[in-house]
Amino acid sequence: MTTEKKQTAFNRSLTPSPELAAIIGPAPLPRTEVVKQMWVYIKANNLQNPKNMRNILADAKLKAVFGKDEVTMFEMTGLVGKHLS
Repeated sequence: MTTEKKQTAFNRSLTPSPELAAIIGPAPLPRTEVVKQMWVYIKANNLQNPKNMRNILADAKLKAVFGKDEVTMFEMTGLVGKHLS
């Protein structure tokens, strides 16, 4: 019996764009791990809006990925997806 997970679109490793790699590193990661690493970066740099914790305030690195100064956590997953191939 093997413990390998079936390869699906959800857990397949994807390569980050140079902009995204500046935040999470250049190694291919599954989408779920990319989002997890984004949150590590956001929390480490205190980039959540203190008035609304669901919003993320973009620093220079995040702005290169998001294209704007502030996004919701739901918007973030869609914007990050555009930087994965």
